[in-house]
Amino acid sequence: MMDYQTVQEAFWAGTFGDEYIQRNRGVEYLASNLNFFSKTFQQVGRPSSLIEFGANIGMNLKAIQLLFPNIELFGIEINQQAAAELAALVGAPNVFNGSILDYKPAQTFEVALIKGVLIHIHPEKLPDVYEKLYHTSNKYILICEYYNPSPVAIPYRGHQDRLFKRDFAGEMLDKYASLKLLDYGFVYKRDKAFPQDDITWFLLEK
Repeated sequence: MMDYQTVQEAFWAGTFGDEYIQRNRGVEYLASNLNFFSKTFQQVGRPSSLIEFGANIGMNLKAIQLLFPNIELFGIEINQQAAAELAALVGAPNVFNGSILDYKPAQTFEVALIKGVLIHIHPEKLPDVYEKLYHTSNKYILICEYYNPSPVAIPYRGHQDRLFKRDFAGEMLDKYASLKLLDYGFVYKRDKAFPQDDITWFLLEK
């Protein structure tokens, strides 16, 4: 077993992460993602390259690939099973199978995407992840997470200290003067056609 800096990393790399794969796949999920990203990318145009932090099996990237067939896609994924499926989608050379905290940006991409992942990062490590998002993007950063105006931890499927809500985008805007808010929105879990899990998204531009 690998050594990780936080218990949250080991949590997602292990059995819980394996089980998550089976809960988050399917054509309806893909349809909701298609609708979701068609909105979040309205101010972007047609991006040429994108990297997703915490891509899992690539359900977000599948939708983005359908919207932009010529886009070059990359992913970071800590769970080995998920990374194997992701590699089948975007190619093994385009996948970093490891922790986001261990990822060292070697190139930049037009879009750096993170969706439902910052909420699972240990709060003390968020500045490191913000730094990686900022330096990996050469144009846009798309943050899609649970929002709360102040930091709070809530139980997650019977586990403590595994889900944290806060104003992630606001913290990045405060941290980097060169960033500006380009667009934002919310998708409700009770949406009758294309639900998402109460996700608030923020499109930042450098």
